[in-house]
Amino acid sequence: MTKHLPFTLSLVAGAALCHAQNNLVANGDFEAPGDNNGALHWPAPKDGISYPVEDGNRFLRVTQTEAGKNTMMYHPVAIPKGTGGLKMSFRARWKDVERGEQSWFDARIMMVFKDANHGDVPGAKQPGAPNFHGTNNEWQARELKFAVPEGAAFLALMPALFHAKRGTLELDDFNIIALDAAAWQADELATARAKAAEEFAGFVWSELMPLPEGVKTPPLKVQGNRLVAMREGVVRFFGKPENVKAGDEIWLQGVAIASMEWSAGGENILKSVDHSINVWGVNIIRLGVKANFWFGYGPWQSDKGKKYRELVDQAVTIAQQSGVYVVIDLHEYRAASGRHAEFWRDVATRYANHPGVIFGLLNEPHGISWKEWRDGGELGEAREKVGVFMENQENLGAVESVGMQYLLDVVRRAGARNLVSAGGLDWAYDLSGILEGFALTDTADGQGVMYETHVYPWKSNWQKAFLDAAEKHPILVGEVGCMVEPMPWQNGVTEDPYIWAPDMIGAMQKHRLNYTAWCFHPSSSPCLLKNWDYEPTPYWGDFVMRALKGEQFEMKKQR
Repeated sequence: MTKHLPFTLSLVAGAALCHAQNNLVANGDFEAPGDNNGALHWPAPKDGISYPVEDGNRFLRVTQTEAGKNTMMYHPVAIPKGTGGLKMSFRARWKDVERGEQSWFDARIMMVFKDANHGDVPGAKQPGAPNFHGTNNEWQARELKFAVPEGAAFLALMPALFHAKRGTLELDDFNIIALDAAAWQADELATARAKAAEEFAGFVWSELMPLPEGVKTPPLKVQGNRLVAMREGVVRFFGKPENVKAGDEIWLQGVAIASMEWSAGGENILKSVDHSINVWGVNIIRLGVKANFWFGYGPWQSDKGKKYRELVDQAVTIAQQSGVYVVIDLHEYRAASGRHAEFWRDVATRYANHPGVIFGLLNEPHGISWKEWRDGGELGEAREKVGVFMENQENLGAVESVGMQYLLDVVRRAGARNLVSAGGLDWAYDLSGILEGFALTDTADGQGVMYETHVYPWKSNWQKAFLDAAEKHPILVGEVGCMVEPMPWQNGVTEDPYIWAPDMIGAMQKHRLNYTAWCFHPSSSPCLLKNWDYEPTPYWGDFVMRALKGEQFEMKKQR
């Protein structure tokens, strides 16, 4: 849409944010009169648009003059440069608004962001339109807020009887406040935290869980692109416990144990922990968990999550006493949210400075930009939905994100220095943005950030996706695996697993990438197990088991 209606400006475009708390809408209460019974700075009265005075109060009235007509005014409000978001309030009352042929043909305030030339802003997420139908004779206050997209210089206000059959809409006291990027982010974080606190009201927050007796694992820290022990301890390598000293490199190789992300009781969790350590020879386990189960809001949970958390405690204890590390993987998707922050507030308090515990901040971010990944904000619809399981349909709609940096900050504010793992974009495959200025910033006493990638046969360009990042940062291949049958989005074609598996393992060995192979479960594909007797699958599990026992593989082809 390129045609523009006549307008009057509320402010000069590009005004500075030095008066950020001032109302951007000039004469937003309509009290300053204009010509011909109008209001100063607002469009002149016309058919269906008037500014009546009632008990000394002037306001805007939009009246439907012909059934099905679009009776509308157009009023752009200038947005100062550097604005991150807008907070808007107004009062409204309405009478006899009868919808037209469609449910959205009613009384409403349409709003559209415009660029400096009053043209459309490409790809902009537009604010929702407050709408009204029926009758409400009392003035009602409304408040809303929305992010300002890059390139927006004006917000066009368009009060309308939008193809309604009949009715009247009256509006008063428009107030729009601009928040700069920092203030907007702080406001978004406060909103997200408040929502999460309300959701988990009544939860008894954890206290530090004492270190279990017989802990062997030394704490890990980032040193260059490697992980090193911070003190003496015992770590398993290829199934055998070995003494290590401060500064020794620790190469983590293990498996992901699933089911606690879909079941509050888990499936053979402790048996799998024991078998993966003592038979397969892992020195790291990635344990997927879910916030709702942790807080006790899952189906059939009646103990506020107590048994669920105790099961995680048991797995963590067994591992640390065995010279094995555990990644507590928040197995959720898309973008960091307020409830994720509350999850880490509790988990980090519970396991603060447990030497064998690593915090996996968020399983598979996707459908957002790198800036949104790191800093959060109000998100629109996910921009890609290809190559996902049904469980991964979570949070594809709009969501308020706090950002991955905030999750890390929550962990550190809980007093936990533990190593953390942060998955990249494209369902945690792509780590390229880490090298483009979007790496997370740790505190001085934090043990560092390991970046996480998930690699499957339908992913390509290993070099850009994660190998470039591996030259500067420690990497965890948090999920990796292959199968015989192609996934639905592979159009019936997939690589031969007997070729892909040794190449992938060879790549991880060549670059000494830490990894937790997916999945130590007989029905969560790609499966390492054929059954609950822990027999390895020939196309994937057998290769991983051999690697965990020390066999070396050659990467013959890099994807």
